[in-house]
Amino acid sequence: MNIKNIVFDFGGVLMDWNPRYLYKEIFSNEDEMEYFLNNIATLSWNMEQDRGRSLQEATEILQKQYPKYSKEIALYYGEWPKMLKGAFEKNVELLYRLHEKFPTYGLTNWSAETFPYAYEHYPFFKLFKGIVVSGEEKLIKPDEAIYKVFLSRYELNANECLFIDDNLHNIEAAQKLGFATTHLPEGEDLEIHLKNLELL
Repeated sequence: MNIKNIVFDFGGVLMDWNPRYLYKEIFSNEDEMEYFLNNIATLSWNMEQDRGRSLQEATEILQKQYPKYSKEIALYYGEWPKMLKGAFEKNVELLYRLHEKFPTYGLTNWSAETFPYAYEHYPFFKLFKGIVVSGEEKLIKPDEAIYKVFLSRYELNANECLFIDDNLHNIEAAQKLGFATTHLPEGEDLEIHLKNLELL
């Protein structure tokens, strides 16, 4: 394995993002909150914003479908920063250590309208030599096209990149293109993975 570049996904790897951090303050009943997030303001709906749909259009579409929850839907992006609990500090520390030895990059599914907030509020984002944001490209992982955009833009070879992501579908797509990969499900220790690869 000839790893020359480290490529990070952000949500679930470096950033702790969850709509429940906001909506537990909005709903007094946890069951209703779960109903809202599992049936109305769903992750698949949010994914379309990561694919490039505007926050305004997304909000209006949902409010027309579910007028009863119009206020709660408006808060999804109106109070979006509250969904960011913060960084996974241990993994950020590993990023700093890797950055001393390798060029580091980001390849993230994230809305083009909300990513700038995270970029400005968390200094570690400035470490990255390049970042590809799905909402800016109108492409989303695990579509192979976004990986190809990333490789082309920064003139990289997939087989010289380690790609780290918490989503198995994204990992599998990267593997098909020749990336070395580290799958990081919730609760797994990134440091152990990196030491096993002799990168730390």
